[in-house]
Amino acid sequence: MARAVHPELAKRIVRTNEQGMSRLDNQSAMTLVNGTKSGGGKNTPVARQQKDVTILDIYRNAASVKVVASDWIDYLQIAKYNGSWRIVNVLWELKPAPAP
Repeated sequence: MARAVHPELAKRIVRTNEQGMSRLDNQSAMTLVNGTKSGGGKNTPVARQQKDVTILDIYRNAASVKVVASDWIDYLQIAKYNGSWRIVNVLWELKPAPAP
């Protein structure tokens, strides 16, 4: 994960409470890297795993990518930085919880 993200990554989600008030929650590159190091995402049962990646657009050193995972959808902005593609921004949404 550390090689995939730019050090100034911004990962954001809009959360809306029951009163309809929204807030923007942020994760940094370090938060994402540490979450991955501690095993985040490894407990998803094989039957529920999903890793669909769609490249939406590429132009020179910029790209937009959609990732559909088991519990969330990420919209990534990726840039070629010092010769390597790095995730610079992520806007994401949680999927509804699966039925029991």
